[in-house]
Amino acid sequence: MFDLILRACERGRLLVLMALVGVMAYGLYAYRQMPVDAFPDVSPIMTPIFAEAHGMAPEEVERLITYPIEAAMNGLPKVTQIKSTSAFGMAVIYVYFEEDVDIYFARQLVAERLASVSGDLPDMDEAPTLGPISTGLGQVFLYYLTLDPGADTDGKAPDTYLREVNDWIVKFQLQTIPGVTDILSIGGHVLQYQIRVDPNALSEHRVELDTIVEAVQANNRNVGGQFLVLGAEEYLVRGLGLLNGLDAIRNIKLRTVDGVPIAIGDVAEVTYGNEIRRGVVTRNGEGEVVSGIVMKLYGENTSEVIEKLYAKVKEVQNSLPTGVSLHPYYEQAQLVTQATDTVKHALFIGALLVMVTLTIFLGNLRSAFIVILTLPFCAFIAVICMGWQGISANLMSLGGIAIAIGMLGDGAIVMIENIYRHLGESPNTDEPKDGVIRKAASEVARPVVFSIAIIVMVFLPLFTLEGVEGKMFSPMAFTIAFALAGSIIAALVITPVLAHYLLRAGAHKEFFLLKWLKGAYHPLLRVALRFKKTVLLLAVAMVAMTLAGAPHLGVEFVPTLEEGSILIGVALPPSTSLEKGAQVVLDMEKEIIQYPEVREVISRIGRPEAGSHPHPVNYAEVHIELEPMEEWTRFADKAAFIADLSQQLSAFAGVQLNF
Repeated sequence: MFDLILRACERGRLLVLMALVGVMAYGLYAYRQMPVDAFPDVSPIMTPIFAEAHGMAPEEVERLITYPIEAAMNGLPKVTQIKSTSAFGMAVIYVYFEEDVDIYFARQLVAERLASVSGDLPDMDEAPTLGPISTGLGQVFLYYLTLDPGADTDGKAPDTYLREVNDWIVKFQLQTIPGVTDILSIGGHVLQYQIRVDPNALSEHRVELDTIVEAVQANNRNVGGQFLVLGAEEYLVRGLGLLNGLDAIRNIKLRTVDGVPIAIGDVAEVTYGNEIRRGVVTRNGEGEVVSGIVMKLYGENTSEVIEKLYAKVKEVQNSLPTGVSLHPYYEQAQLVTQATDTVKHALFIGALLVMVTLTIFLGNLRSAFIVILTLPFCAFIAVICMGWQGISANLMSLGGIAIAIGMLGDGAIVMIENIYRHLGESPNTDEPKDGVIRKAASEVARPVVFSIAIIVMVFLPLFTLEGVEGKMFSPMAFTIAFALAGSIIAALVITPVLAHYLLRAGAHKEFFLLKWLKGAYHPLLRVALRFKKTVLLLAVAMVAMTLAGAPHLGVEFVPTLEEGSILIGVALPPSTSLEKGAQVVLDMEKEIIQYPEVREVISRIGRPEAGSHPHPVNYAEVHIELEPMEEWTRFADKAAFIADLSQQLSAFAGVQLNF
């Protein structure tokens, strides 16, 4: 079989060269189109359900909302487990599916079952909804809004005005970006038009509360009235009744007494107000800001989404009212870049070392060039197969290529060395050059294929991993297998063809370094053969020492990546109010911002609107952006800084910190 392959390559050399160029070109294109992430996304196939029940205690939420929805979801096909959280005013139900289920099919199943159970739920202001089509790594971009002093807010409080700008201007524009599934708002106050009824005035004018509700609903709508034909034209008829301000609400008529109309303004105060909130955002210990959390769509390219977000932010900034500014303060692109750059650096150094080593030990630049050319070919084969398999470029998948970089050239090295040796002996025979190359390649083809196949088999246990471990490490196993498969193709197909064009037949002098190494090796070999038992005992002793030291090695699930920031989880006593929690966090920010190593501090207390983790109001996340470490003067590293910061913040009573 191997001889048939070699003969076919010999007859179609130009096709092989064209295939080599085509694979490299398509591999480069596939890499540029490939999703890029920091880590493999280990999130399970899960559909969240959010149900807001304003004012309900957790016990009522669990009994009236959470349990009925859970019970309804249990019968869905391929559901592995259901988890839920019942908090004040909110229920969150997580429905987990098997890994082979399409995320959109899972959401369709949940949505259909949720619609069927809605009749069993109590009356709620908002019907239960599905969460964003995202994962645990979906929060890719965070920003906050600020307001210049003295800016016009149309008579609204600054925090309320900023929240309105975020909800009605910023969010709508950012949601137009492909790859963004949702944007969550937190901080500030949601604007309400409040009718504060005076009970004495109601009694005096004999007006019931239901009358006010019905009047507002009846007077807050537009209706269509078909059209009128006048001459040659049609005129649309509309009834305009939407309320457009406080005065419009005040002037709504409730009843008429002795010809005198009684309006809402006669029995109530109509003014701007704030919706009850469960989340606050503070900055630098100075006060509150309004923040947004951009959620990436499941399976999208993180780097591309963030790049589009930054381009869109410039447009959004130009459309904001005077005095309002948008400030991004966290995005995953830095993490993704650092993760992939780490692997790219390792790949570059590894390839460079392979090139130098080959040039020195083969002693022939052309032979070394042939082997070196097979390295990117194998890497691009792996990239193309990753695209077919749906594997993103991340620390683990690219790390597989980095791990295999030293093995990718093994087959080509054995092949080219044997061809080079046979060509050096060919002047003593009448055999043509192509025959010499084919004979030399046939000699080593079988051992090359078997040896690489054995290496692939070493990684087979990684393919059997399931769950989180499988999602984390199987991309590396797949990538290594793809790259090694490419090395077999490179050794059997590419190397003999390139040898035909680049190597010459004729006697070759042995490279001086190899002569020196052989001269040093022969005496050592004689000594080793003379003291066989001693050599074996030394080898066993070294293995035993290695095994003894293994338990003392550190163990981590994934490597630590430095983003230049710190996140502190702050847990306050369970009964802490949102206002008190915000004040405690503000005081902590004032301590943190004093460090010259800190550039900015943004904290989220409580939870944003439905669609994210339902954190209670006694929990906060303090996000600390750091100055570049090369500019630090007081701390040698991040660990020393965290230790000092932890000691400083531990002075706050009743606070638990998780860095």
